[in-house]
Amino acid sequence: MHSTNLLLEEPIRMASILEPSKPSFFPAMTKIVGTLGPKSRSVDTISACLKAGMSVARFDFSWGDAAYHQETLENLKLAIKSTKKLCAVMLDTVGPELQVVNKNETPISLEENGTVVLTPHRGQEASSSLLPINFSGLAKAVTPGATLFVGQYLFTGSETTSVWLEVSEVKGDDVVCIIKNTATLAGLLFTLHCSQIHIDLPTLSDEDKDVIRKWGTPNKIDFLSLSYTRHAEDVRQAREFLSKLGDLSQTLIFAKIENVEGLNHFDEILAEADGIILSRGNLGIDLPPEKAFLFQKSALHKCNMAGKPAVVTRVVDSMTDNLRPTRAEATDVANAVLDGSDAILLGAETLRGLYPVETISTVGRICAEAEKVFNQDLYFKRTVKYVGEPMTHLESIASSAVRAAIKVKASVIICFTSSGRAARLIAKYRPSMPVLSVVIPRLKTNQLKWSFTGAFEARQSLIVRGLFPMLADPRHPAESTSSTNESVLKVALDHGKASGVIKSHDRVVVCQKVGDSSIVKIIELDD
Repeated sequence: MHSTNLLLEEPIRMASILEPSKPSFFPAMTKIVGTLGPKSRSVDTISACLKAGMSVARFDFSWGDAAYHQETLENLKLAIKSTKKLCAVMLDTVGPELQVVNKNETPISLEENGTVVLTPHRGQEASSSLLPINFSGLAKAVTPGATLFVGQYLFTGSETTSVWLEVSEVKGDDVVCIIKNTATLAGLLFTLHCSQIHIDLPTLSDEDKDVIRKWGTPNKIDFLSLSYTRHAEDVRQAREFLSKLGDLSQTLIFAKIENVEGLNHFDEILAEADGIILSRGNLGIDLPPEKAFLFQKSALHKCNMAGKPAVVTRVVDSMTDNLRPTRAEATDVANAVLDGSDAILLGAETLRGLYPVETISTVGRICAEAEKVFNQDLYFKRTVKYVGEPMTHLESIASSAVRAAIKVKASVIICFTSSGRAARLIAKYRPSMPVLSVVIPRLKTNQLKWSFTGAFEARQSLIVRGLFPMLADPRHPAESTSSTNESVLKVALDHGKASGVIKSHDRVVVCQKVGDSSIVKIIELDD
């Protein structure tokens, strides 16, 4: 019954499975990214989402204009203030996404074995026989026999809201397709996915750049989700663009792997990106079903060993309309945790779903249960072996802190950091206890004004498994005297006690820098 990252101790008392879990201040070590939209944009709903466990808010620019998303963001700020829960902001680009445009929003019925024409002439009205698309090069990209999918959210080919097409012939700029399943397309926009076909469009479009410049820059976004990342060069170009936008030079880029092109260049993309999002919806079309699990496990392992956050999408699709996930979905969430995912990304489930708060809460509970049987000891040994020797100075300190915490059964690891890198390295070794990342602000200047760093670094740890940030007083620098650090440590300990993470007589492992030396120390708390 044992698998690589699953820890089940014999004898297993089956009745214990039904015992209720103990409440915890941190509902789960695994983070939850929630997409805000029509069903989740009010202050009250966002507040409830934050309390349920959402730590990153995703803004999907595939739909809705900047003004709409700005209003949602302002509501998020109010919710953060009222709940006192920190939340990061992720901007999700559109990228080279092909879309079918239905200007009249009239439902389009498509019958199995019938034919439909995809045309780049967007002025024409969508109908059962004609679907206008936003790309003029489709006829040059496809050949007879190619597989295409059209739908609003889901692409399984077996439901009534998405359709599976097979290219029959190409006529000039038009593509004639055979309809493989009966479906009704309802709404304004539908995504068109071409299975294993290269689409000659830039990954970061001019429209994306405009949104980032006008919306992302003033709002100082924490993460950029780079849709349809296909090459490492895509990430480099995005980073170069962000570097010219002031504060966005600190924004972390998460490469979204959505097709076979991204899969084939995964290693080089991982080396360049700050994190990875496994977009399993579109990717699931390109991959044979029997290979999907293998990609997930391999990709998450690579991310874990590189110490870069990995995010998994499309886990509880059925909760868009239902209060409970299916058995397969619940197991899927748990397996994502056991495979090494840092965060679960919820899309339609929170954007347009009927139960956004309940979905976040349910996913969080499943993650917490899976974390209890995560074989941390085996994972730690495997990671240390993979890193090898000699370790870098910082990696050695991070692994030593985790080893010490395991040996003394510490309740929490406290890490002082300015950049957040030391805390992320500790989290890389997946300690079974929370890591309280005390971010010490630093004073900086652009020669026109002075400002403090720290806010970015604190929020950006909200997508890393097991990391819980706390922004320290800027009067206490990260590299300081022992006495100064002791005062910051007391604040951190008080925070831990107030949240219920730390109790009397607990042991706490502290990782900090004193002068030129990095130290790991173990303290035992008094009454």
